[in-house]
Amino acid sequence: MPSRARTTWVVVALVASAAAVAAVVWYVLRPAPAAPGPAASASSTGEPAPSPTPTAPTPTTPPPDPLAGWTLEQKVGQLLVVGVDVSDPQQVSYDAVTDHHVGNVFLAGRSQAGTAAVADLVEGFTSLVSAETTQGTPLLVATDQEGGYVQVLRGPGFSEIPTALEQSRSDAADLQDDATTWGAELAAAGVNLNLAPVMDLVPEESAAQNPPIGYFQRAYGFTPDSVVPHANAFSAGMEASGVDVTIKHFPGLGRVTENTDTDAGVTDDVTTRDDPSVEVFAAGIEAGAAFVMTSTAVYTQIDSDHPAAFSPVVVDGMLRDDLGFDGVVVTDDVSAAAQVQEWSPAERAVLTIEAGGDLVLASADPTVVAEMADALVERASSDPAFAARVDESVERVLAAKERLG
Repeated sequence: MPSRARTTWVVVALVASAAAVAAVVWYVLRPAPAAPGPAASASSTGEPAPSPTPTAPTPTTPPPDPLAGWTLEQKVGQLLVVGVDVSDPQQVSYDAVTDHHVGNVFLAGRSQAGTAAVADLVEGFTSLVSAETTQGTPLLVATDQEGGYVQVLRGPGFSEIPTALEQSRSDAADLQDDATTWGAELAAAGVNLNLAPVMDLVPEESAAQNPPIGYFQRAYGFTPDSVVPHANAFSAGMEASGVDVTIKHFPGLGRVTENTDTDAGVTDDVTTRDDPSVEVFAAGIEAGAAFVMTSTAVYTQIDSDHPAAFSPVVVDGMLRDDLGFDGVVVTDDVSAAAQVQEWSPAERAVLTIEAGGDLVLASADPTVVAEMADALVERASSDPAFAARVDESVERVLAAKERLG
């Protein structure tokens, strides 16, 4: 018979073995722990880290619409320039602002009345600016004050400006000083835009046979080395007095043998897209010109189907793309000029905007402005692409006015 001590040891051993087996079974059969993820990872304190909160994208505020609140009629009015006879202003010119929302005037003709009389005339138009007429936007008040044979404003307060050819014989720095004085005279009369200087490149040997430019000594010499520094000096002087300038007549009238104002079918068969005459304008643009005037001659080597002012090749292709010009493109006169009479006033306005131009100049005959305004409104109302072009041009015009302050 076994002893009590041995029996006790056997029992203890069996119990220990059973516990060990149970421990092994529990370890094998225990549930697997969940894999730690970003939401279940432990912090340094042993507590689970909080789930990250998704960051909402920061809302972006769209830029304000510069044309919010403008009617289509008011927009179109910013693209028209109505002529005002400085000696005998017609009611139709005033009606253009009040009835057709025209936002710009051109002082045309010739006056010997002096600064005070011109300032009174200008005040008669600027007083028409209101929320109803031009959305309160000031007018561009333009004129031709080149000098010599092309000087609209004379009399007390205005200098007798020499021709551009005479100006080109001055040192450029001296010319800039003189132009600063001439610009101050314009500003005192309420004029803020001079449709000058002429940057047409005229061959010296044919200047006398060039009716629009050479014959009247409107060119600043006969080479780019003369034209560029002197025309730019004239521009810098005007701008120093708060008067903006318009370099003209792109891509150049220096080779034509007829005048677009008085003749139809005026054609240049020589000038090309990369002509030296074009490079002269490129230099004017590089110097900061904010306005460029397009001619109404036809350039067969560039676009034989359209006058330059109506040509997408000239305006969008050459001015905008080739030269990188992002300022205001204004036509030469397209109201009474013989060169454009085969198109109706309505067609002239629409073709200008379609080509990429911004301002339609009706300087010589203000009676056509109503038809032009109606045509632009009608086309923009039915053609979204054209309406977008109108908006583009209006924004450029408003930016130019802002630059003038």
